[in-house]
Amino acid sequence: MEHGSFDDQSQATFALTDEDHTLANSVRFTLNQDPRVAFCGYSIPHPSDARVNIRVQTTGEPAREVLKDSCQDLMLICQHVRSTFDEAVQEFKSNQGLKSMKIEP
Repeated sequence: MEHGSFDDQSQATFALTDEDHTLANSVRFTLNQDPRVAFCGYSIPHPSDARVNIRVQTTGEPAREVLKDSCQDLMLICQHVRSTFDEAVQEFKSNQGLKSMKIEP
């Protein structure tokens, strides 16, 4: 859910349900990497409430578009981490890693 102004789309607060610090901090990190972002932060209103509020203020771009781009960047980062990990596991297995650890496949 988005809370913002129709007049000034460069700032908005987005409420994400069923999320916690894990996603919120990752999104905050990618938002801070974007030069279009003037301010971003997140809060969790109450520990028993599974909701995160992410505040985005930009230098003029619509906050919704900047958040969407940031989420896409985060997906690319996660894909890269996953593929790098999978390659390392394959390399370990192909280099007789299991035999050196005396583990049967």
